[in-house]
Amino acid sequence: MSHDDSRSLNSSAFSVFGQQCGNGKFLRQAIELSAKKGYALYASVGRMNALTTVIVIYVFLALALVLSMIKSKEKTKKAFKVAGKALVKTMPSLLAVLGIVGLTLGILTPEKISTFLGAEGGWFATILAAVIGAIMLIPSLVAFPLAGSLLRSGATVTTISVFITTLVMVGFVTIPLEAKILGKKFTAMRNGLGFVGALVIAIIMGMII
Repeated sequence: MSHDDSRSLNSSAFSVFGQQCGNGKFLRQAIELSAKKGYALYASVGRMNALTTVIVIYVFLALALVLSMIKSKEKTKKAFKVAGKALVKTMPSLLAVLGIVGLTLGILTPEKISTFLGAEGGWFATILAAVIGAIMLIPSLVAFPLAGSLLRSGATVTTISVFITTLVMVGFVTIPLEAKILGKKFTAMRNGLGFVGALVIAIIMGMII
């Protein structure tokens, strides 16, 4: 191949590349590919972090149990009895909460949430996001990728912020169990302030970003 032919081939290649970049096709493909790879990487890292956290917690509990047994076997046995009675006492409420969470996750799938909280929702979508976040109990491994999906589908930063914040700060389905253990007044104040605080945080995030 001559030098002129090589230059002609390179010019053609750069011309095609420039056209693709100009019409946004290349850029869109690059963004979509990066998003898919980032999504998979986030999920993989998230699973590893979750597993590491679980292992650390169980190792810490095992060491604490061994130290407790060494220090006082009688007190350790007494603590197990108290914990067992508390578990039996809260078991009906706990099972009810798990049942409600399972039904809610079955009805409100991530796909349906993305549809409800899309770009056309406006302030209604923001309020709906706050309610859904307060009702549902979604693991962070699902919640954060879902937030990224909502952002890509056109949802506002305010909507996504209030969804994630209420998901963490408010627990509507756990109110019966929480009230039974911590008291009705404390539960009402905590969830009420958490809901209002989530709205304030979301509005501020929408103004900043």
